[in-house]
Amino acid sequence: MESTFDPLISAYTRADALFDGQLIDMSTLAREAGFRWPVAVTAALWDGYIKPPAHLDGQSWEGRAWDVLSVLRLTIRRAGDTSELRFAVLFKLDENKPLERVILTSHCGPGDDMEPVITIMLPGED
Repeated sequence: MESTFDPLISAYTRADALFDGQLIDMSTLAREAGFRWPVAVTAALWDGYIKPPAHLDGQSWEGRAWDVLSVLRLTIRRAGDTSELRFAVLFKLDENKPLERVILTSHCGPGDDMEPVITIMLPGED
């Protein structure tokens, strides 16, 4: 049987994205938060929200990542059977302003070897 598709020229895998820094692996912390599958966040989410601004005292990436994972875990428990979720997390971005409510998206889908993986991102990323 002949294929109707041309030969694959190249592929950009999840492993490539993790290696290149387009995805940041959160799996170790995610396991502590109760996740069974690998979890990664996009570089845009990491740089814009999880990695705290240098001028903010008392903020750590671990605490901010824990907030994201905890809210996602609660959202998953309430949502039921779905592969995509939207949820909101509060972030401190400026010492003189209130917390900012940021909408995030999570997608659960197949990884490079068809295993379930979770990716957390800003709306509009894919």
